[in-house]
Amino acid sequence: MEKGNPRDPLLLQVLPRPEELDKVDGFSDDPLQEQTRQNCPLLRKYEGRALLLATNQCAVHCRYCFRRNRTLGSVLPLLLRSQVALPAEVILSGGDPLTLSDDELSELLTAIRRRSEVRRIRIHTRLPVLDSKRLTPQLLSLLHSDRKTVFSMVLHINHPREIDDDFADAITEAVQRGIPVFVQSVLLREINDDFTVLFELYEKLISLRMIPYYLHQLDRITGAAHFEVEVDRGLELWNHLQRSLPGYAVPRYVQEIPGGESKIFIVS
Repeated sequence: MEKGNPRDPLLLQVLPRPEELDKVDGFSDDPLQEQTRQNCPLLRKYEGRALLLATNQCAVHCRYCFRRNRTLGSVLPLLLRSQVALPAEVILSGGDPLTLSDDELSELLTAIRRRSEVRRIRIHTRLPVLDSKRLTPQLLSLLHSDRKTVFSMVLHINHPREIDDDFADAITEAVQRGIPVFVQSVLLREINDDFTVLFELYEKLISLRMIPYYLHQLDRITGAAHFEVEVDRGLELWNHLQRSLPGYAVPRYVQEIPGGESKIFIVS
């Protein structure tokens, strides 16, 4: 964050503002209708995948987070006692699963890998952007893929300035170890609703051999209306990116539908 700049795009993502108190139609405390499973850390939102909410904790509180109001039980006891079959792919989310220690993660991943039906484990995290030292040698060894289980990481990165030299070095080590690294972003007013910013972000990602994955339309959580970018503006930006970048560098522009079985692609 740039000292002395109250409009810094990294600061604005985490700075509480008075606008959060505004009541805006269409925004709710549970925009994706997950609260019916409030105390259950295992979500079957998508066909063929299971979402494990491994922890409540994050390294930073993004003010637009759609799970800002959620509380969780402990996922490990659930896995150890449950006889319910898991799908082929398990996604660790939260909170941020990398706020768990390497030992805690090892125990959790071991419990998942014992399930013969699991073939892929995906970890969604923002923590390496905030502290690249979290990608410890022990963690990277834990994420070593074999013929039975393939590991991948999905990082949350919204702005090119979130990618500094320390992060680049750490993520290069992960990629060189054969860990696929995908990146998803949220389209945010005053943060990245600008073609130049998004172009620089995706250029940086592909230069580090990270794969642009999703550009999300904002989930309409109470208190985040001031971040919302109109879909028409998002399409304008996405079409400009499509014209300006190679196809593999252009993320899918998507939106979650409350209670939906998958994300939908926003197309012009």
